[in-house]
Amino acid sequence: MATHETAPSTKSRRRLFAQAAALVGMTGGLAACGGETAPAAAPTTAPAAAPTAAAAATKPAAAPTTAPAAAAGGGFDWKKYKGESLSVLLVTSPRADVLTKNQKEFEELTGIKVEADVVPEQQQRQKTVIEFTSGNPSFDITQISLHVQKSLVGKGKWMLDLNPLLKDASMTTPDLAFDDFGKPSVSYSTQSDGRMDTMPNNLDFWILYYNKEIFEKKGLKPPQTHDELVAAAKAIHDPKGGMYGFAARGLKNANVPVWTGLLHGWGADTLDPKDMSLKTTTDEAIAAATLYKELLSKYSPEGVAGFNWNECQTAFMQGTVGLWYDGIGFATPLEDATKSKVVGKVGYILTPKGPKAQHAAMFGDGIGITNASKKKGPAWLYLQWATNKANQARLLSSGGGSPARQSAYTSPDATKNLTVPKEWFDTLVASTKVGRPGLPEIIPVTEFRDIFGVALTNMISGADPKAELTKATEEFKPVLEKSIKG
Repeated sequence: MATHETAPSTKSRRRLFAQAAALVGMTGGLAACGGETAPAAAPTTAPAAAPTAAAAATKPAAAPTTAPAAAAGGGFDWKKYKGESLSVLLVTSPRADVLTKNQKEFEELTGIKVEADVVPEQQQRQKTVIEFTSGNPSFDITQISLHVQKSLVGKGKWMLDLNPLLKDASMTTPDLAFDDFGKPSVSYSTQSDGRMDTMPNNLDFWILYYNKEIFEKKGLKPPQTHDELVAAAKAIHDPKGGMYGFAARGLKNANVPVWTGLLHGWGADTLDPKDMSLKTTTDEAIAAATLYKELLSKYSPEGVAGFNWNECQTAFMQGTVGLWYDGIGFATPLEDATKSKVVGKVGYILTPKGPKAQHAAMFGDGIGITNASKKKGPAWLYLQWATNKANQARLLSSGGGSPARQSAYTSPDATKNLTVPKEWFDTLVASTKVGRPGLPEIIPVTEFRDIFGVALTNMISGADPKAELTKATEEFKPVLEKSIKG
């Protein structure tokens, strides 16, 4: 029986529109990941399925040139492990909603019972690492945040290499259609030594949500630049009237992607992938931190220093926030009339352009099997079902993110049942053209987020951005160097 933090949306508003004719099959990469400007208009092609891996502290994995040989015949049987049971650990998210909502489908298909534990993001990551380190994890399958845990999980070899199973015709359904996963998504799920230890599942690009009703009342246009973003937040902000201009994560650790996402507006990152040196005290890094401080200290709700994504989402859903900066996969509840006061009033646009560039910070997750599991066979069946075409189409139609499978973007079911506006879909497509990894792909990425997260939270209370970044850089540098030396 699945346990949930939030119930899946089944009554969300559905807008039907003809998309299939405008969509084409996805190419193997993000055509403009390194581009400095956004396209003039939303592209008509469907997005690439996942980013190439960011520079890592270890040798990065090369994108596979061919998919594993397709399994055919071999006596594959979905009922092979009938009567077995599985323990699955998922992160509270629309991705988990899709899987738990449709879990009975898998159980009826295979005869395997599933106990799905759905845990909030930070707790799930902690639980995963603690139990992996113990050598005796309680779960057979877990969801991995590739932008945070990939290098750590890879170093520990905690997850099963799926390549042999993909090539085993007796274990892999002929309907898997592995070629349907874009090559960049496969690369993102592949470790530096060639092991693919998760099945590609989802991407999450960061965008700007805005309340159309508030903007109309104020005579404002959707902000296209950093300066316009600040001006709009200032114009909307009215704490005495119960209205706040802007919301984003202020909670330490969770808040770092806000800063790095803004930093992309200078065409910059926090790490040089060539020599692995930190770029966290540059003029660009300080300017982005100063912008972060201004938005959260001047135009955000009281207590924002303790806000993660869910507190920001709740405030925006209540109609008390004009602008919210976070992942595109959080749209579903906003369009659910049973939960939200802003249904039909939400605008979805690209991250505003900075002084030098316009990029969308991107993150991703995969799902894999623990090496310690004694139920690898049943677990592999679950992974094949969890990432099949139907579930990937369901993920897209729910507004829960950017599926790894190419077919989701041209699926009649996905477009017919879309629960979010066309504007959301167009913004998703446009974001893939300016995607840029939101965090450095290094083993101590959690420590990176912890240390710099404290610095950012301090800024909300008035601390100087340059001083805080300098202090954080000095604290984190030896941690990074130690991880590189192994």
